Amino acid sequence: MNSDTPLQLLGGLTAREFLRDYWQKKPLLVRQAFPDFESPIDADELAGLSLEDEVEARLVLEHGERPWELRRGPFAEDTFANLPERDWTLLVQAVDQFVPEVAELLEHFRFLPSWRIDDVMVSFAAPGGSVGPHFDNYDVFLLQGHGKRNWKVGQMCDSDSALLEHADLRILADFEQSDQWTLEPGDMLYLPPRMAHYGVAEDDCLTYSVGFRAPSAAEVLTHFTDFLSQFLPDEERYTDADAQPVSDPHQIQHEALDRLKGLLAEHMGDERLLLTWFGQFMTEPRYPELVSGEALTEAELLDSLENGAILIRNPSARLAWSEVDDNLLLFASGQSRLLPGHLRELLKLICAADALHIENLAQWLNDEDGLMLISQLVQQGSLGFANE
Repeated sequence: MNSDTPLQLLGGLTAREFLRDYWQKKPLLVRQAFPDFESPIDADELAGLSLEDEVEARLVLEHGERPWELRRGPFAEDTFANLPERDWTLLVQAVDQFVPEVAELLEHFRFLPSWRIDDVMVSFAAPGGSVGPHFDNYDVFLLQGHGKRNWKVGQMCDSDSALLEHADLRILADFEQSDQWTLEPGDMLYLPPRMAHYGVAEDDCLTYSVGFRAPSAAEVLTHFTDFLSQFLPDEERYTDADAQPVSDPHQIQHEALDRLKGLLAEHMGDERLLLTWFGQFMTEPRYPELVSGEALTEAELLDSLENGAILIRNPSARLAWSEVDDNLLLFASGQSRLLPGHLRELLKLICAADALHIENLAQWLNDEDGLMLISQLVQQGSLGFANE
């Protein structure tokens, strides 16, 4: 994608202009970002998904058994027959992993790294339905799929912003409205992290939320140091071979802190380990149990492909790659593999192609490393046969 091509999705802005002027800075309303948009799913299909065990779903009733009542799925078939006529919302996470037509929407956002995209949440709201004024710690694109929803935006928030007392929902106690718009099908609103927003359905409506992964500093420090500790021997410890006699044995000298900082810097600055951890962390699937492969030999894989089998990426898998010296690192659903540099085009193909088959894989099936990689990804579950 050319970063200097005006995009309808961004209201005629180029990707470069959007990232420079709006991304993580201020909201952007785009009328008819998706012209003549027709929702890939309807309310009944969304409700059907919320009945499934493997699907993460929630119901929010503004006037339930208590204010802003939250119910968690999976739901029973009679759940929706017993709901009031208005003021409730059904939210279903990661619909892109279960409905291919919803996953196709993500192709429009490829000016952003795919490993940054979290999922597409779809919500259905009865008239008046809302989840209250709140803020998210990540970027989100809100695409109206059906009906009308009024969006109000307000102040920038943080962990000190006052919230209502609620066990499950983070609803702002104070909302300082600065603007509002009513979105119709095909309209889209981009919101940067921490911006207060408040959406209320004007009629029966479907909204698609494209959310992004943004690990917190606490997550980075906790998970990376846990990962790093696997590679450090127990005998590697704080040392002070340059110590001098002390005047007060109870005082922690600044020289000790310098030694500690040196110890931390030596390992925290290991770029290859940081890259390996980050790639694994950012490709961890939301639902790991849905990424399961099958035991097959390379010969069996070859035979299947030669007989017309087609491989596709598991909808629940996440893939990314990077460079390490003259080699490559492939990250696949929370795991990593170091690969020789000549597989670069194969990695691009695996990460980007809609389907893998004998025609586009031909040259790689004759490559020992290439065939082994494809086989491993099928065994791991990041790739699978299309007819299964």
